[in-house]
Amino acid sequence: MRQTVRLGRFAGIPIGVHWSVLVIMLLLVQGLAMVVLPGGSAGYPAAGYWSVAVIVAVVFLAALLAHELAHALVARHYGIRVRAITLWLLGGVAELDGEAPHARGDLLIAVVGPLVSLAGAGVFAAGAAAAHAWGAGSLIVTALSWLAVVNATIGVFNLLPGTPLDGGRVLAAALWWRSGDRAAARRTAGRAGVLLGGLLIGFGLLEVFFIANVGGLWLVLLGWFLRSAARAEATEAGLRTALAGVRTGDVMTTPAVCGYTHQTINNFVIDVACRYPYRIFPVLDLDGRLTGLVSLTRLGRVPVGDRDRRRLGDVQAPIDPGSVLDPGTPLVDAAPALLAGDHRWAPVAVDGRLSGVITAGDVARAVELATLGSTPRRSDHGVIASP
Repeated sequence: MRQTVRLGRFAGIPIGVHWSVLVIMLLLVQGLAMVVLPGGSAGYPAAGYWSVAVIVAVVFLAALLAHELAHALVARHYGIRVRAITLWLLGGVAELDGEAPHARGDLLIAVVGPLVSLAGAGVFAAGAAAAHAWGAGSLIVTALSWLAVVNATIGVFNLLPGTPLDGGRVLAAALWWRSGDRAAARRTAGRAGVLLGGLLIGFGLLEVFFIANVGGLWLVLLGWFLRSAARAEATEAGLRTALAGVRTGDVMTTPAVCGYTHQTINNFVIDVACRYPYRIFPVLDLDGRLTGLVSLTRLGRVPVGDRDRRRLGDVQAPIDPGSVLDPGTPLVDAAPALLAGDHRWAPVAVDGRLSGVITAGDVARAVELATLGSTPRRSDHGVIASP
């Protein structure tokens, strides 16, 4: 999930929020200030309710972040790279680049998030009890009690047995531990997630039409998300089975059609771009190191009169180092980001030197060949393009 605002790093992990967090924060603050806090502690001025509501909403967001950080830190313990943590409308996502080496690791990575939420619920509940015993204002007790209930709800809900919830991953890990078949375990957890999502949609619709409670729409939204995500994870599980043992270097196309930083735009268009039916090209320096990329659209923005003197190095777009793949990267780890990317291609390099390129079409071809009982053979004619 793309981050709208980056908040910084924790233990080297990029942390950010999606724009949808603003929506849930506004709704949360309004609900706390106008309903929850006045209902549990009457007699305070409106400014007091709104001030505490803002603080509680921020603490709630921090609790969500702690949940995801727990997943991320345990994953790193097992050698899994964590690309980022992003908070969004329905919670948070820790983007992991790889898999646990065994079922026990998978189980611990999955279960630690809900455990942190449940532990947080215990801390907030103890705080509420202490605040009440020490005679603190009822507003503080109500705020801490709400945080305790919400964190407990998050912890329990996430333990429901269906992907993409943590409970679904716990189920998959347990089945993998028992049977030794990771792919079959994930397929089962995916089917459970689809079923769970359908049940939530059904309950939400019943709540809307028979109880006349529009809050059921949240259950419908959540159920729809769970069904969609469960199906996506089932597809990924199929990819992992089909692409087991295939490396990015087995599929990449090499040598890649590319440009050089010293080339003028007109020379590049005449000598390279006109000869190949591609829209995006990597750019190398004189030492053969990858420095950026150019697209026909980007080149077209340069005024015609400047194209004889402007060079590719002047107009190239930078490349995110995280998008550059290593030839030894398992294709199944590279495939999800590649299939979901804006350009649907990625450069493959070793120590900054371009080895080749890989496209979404290369991944699809590898999957289709796998169904035929074969594996891809690397092409020797360059290609780098987006559909």
